Amino acid sequence: MIPGGGQPNMQQLLQQAQKMQQDLARAQEELAQTEVEGQAGGGLVKATVTGAGELRALRIDPKAVDPEDTETLADLVVAAVQAANDNAQNLQQQKLGPLAQGLGGGSGIPGLPF
Repeated sequence: MIPGGGQPNMQQLLQQAQKMQQDLARAQEELAQTEVEGQAGGGLVKATVTGAGELRALRIDPKAVDPEDTETLADLVVAAVQAANDNAQNLQQQKLGPLAQGLGGGSGIPGLPF
């Protein structure tokens, strides 16, 4: 029989997993509140998204508006939103990457997804 039945290690692993989950939730909340920007056309169109990817603002310089060429404006809007989302994904990697690696590092507890 193993002294203590290994319970202290299991308890410690569960506490570490719970702390990592709390850290992950805190980081996700920070991402939801942090805004990042993307732009296109040399700044003619700027999109602001949260770190979670929610579009918050879209600014279009009047110089970008040509009633005869709305396709270019639409392309600039799409490019600015994509750039902002790319920046949001980079921010997610910075904030969540280390936490996700910690959770995905395998706690050694069968049945737990982290």
